[in-house]
Amino acid sequence: MARSPLTLAATVTSALREAGVVDVRILTENAAGRFDSAVATLADGDRVVVRAATDAETSAELGAEARALAALTDGVRSLLPFRAPRLRGRAAQGGWTAIVVDHLDGYRVEPAHLPAGRGAATSIGAALAAVHALPESVARGAALPQLGASQVRDDVSRLLDRVATVHRVPVSLLSRWSRALAEERLWRFESTLTLGGASADAFLVEDRDGVPTVTGLLAWQGLGIGDPAVDLRWLSSAPDAADDVLAAYVTASVRTPDAALRTRARLYAELEFAKWLVHGRDSGDDEILDDAVALLTSLADSVVEDDLLAEDGLDVDDAIALIGQVPGTSTAVDTSMQTDAYDLDETSFFTEDLPAERTSPDDEDPNATAPLQMDDWAAQRDEAENETDAAADAALRRWASS
Repeated sequence: MARSPLTLAATVTSALREAGVVDVRILTENAAGRFDSAVATLADGDRVVVRAATDAETSAELGAEARALAALTDGVRSLLPFRAPRLRGRAAQGGWTAIVVDHLDGYRVEPAHLPAGRGAATSIGAALAAVHALPESVARGAALPQLGASQVRDDVSRLLDRVATVHRVPVSLLSRWSRALAEERLWRFESTLTLGGASADAFLVEDRDGVPTVTGLLAWQGLGIGDPAVDLRWLSSAPDAADDVLAAYVTASVRTPDAALRTRARLYAELEFAKWLVHGRDSGDDEILDDAVALLTSLADSVVEDDLLAEDGLDVDDAIALIGQVPGTSTAVDTSMQTDAYDLDETSFFTEDLPAERTSPDDEDPNATAPLQMDDWAAQRDEAENETDAAADAALRRWASS
């Protein structure tokens, strides 16, 4: 039975000894019933969110979130272009963990509703790059999970072993995933600080000068060192915006382009169905098991003519091309979301092919000035721009090979 608002208000006062609660309202969005949540207004006018676990699994998740938020020192937070909640306090509620954090304003957009173009898509891509650029000492100092490339690959191998024992997965999928696991080039990546698989709707967005911009990030419970592709697996659910998100991510990234980033991200999205199957088997829930089998069967049908390993990789040339796709700041595209937050079904990943790359926007700089006293100014301007592009290309190649 869900806890009442009064019970959750009491949890706030238990976690924040000197705080007085003047108002409390149940918070249901995006929780999918996994937590008992409420927004409380304190006597000093601050608003906080209280979330109380409902079982051992959610209790452990809240404990992990508390550790992650505590690891985000003021110095770390200053490196982020958006806000992260601050842990205000924690308490025990019914034997399970409850935490109280700052309330952040903004709306959220689930991947399937994320529009293409400048705005939420490009801002989320840049925000993810900012998280992945944080120093790994954040995780090490707080004893958060730390996985290298070989450990990530071993985890996938163990998952496939467990999936095979269920004997209800289409053989074509097991073959597809096994071939990906055996492909050495897929697993040559540099570990980074990641969110552990947070989706697009973990980001809070606000309209700034008519442009949707990320202003906050809520999902920190999976923070640790791992494969950056795990935080992009939701791109399979965002057919309209995937290219723009990835382009913005590459543009803002401080690391060498990863040739197999997109392929691993798609693999991880498909393996979410496999995890759902294993969960159903382990929990003895036939309804979950049957649902997972149906999802896997549908997935197998949708990728029957699709070779995962043949998907275009992201080499230096692709990185340059993607950067060219990011709309410039002078591009006026209204992608503001006239809506409130969305709820996301964690297992509803879209698996159809991502759309073909769109034509890059016009690179001509309307503010470019021609050298004085030159008759053929247009030709010289084009020549100068070509030299600039060549220099940028060479610089990126030197960076990637260093």
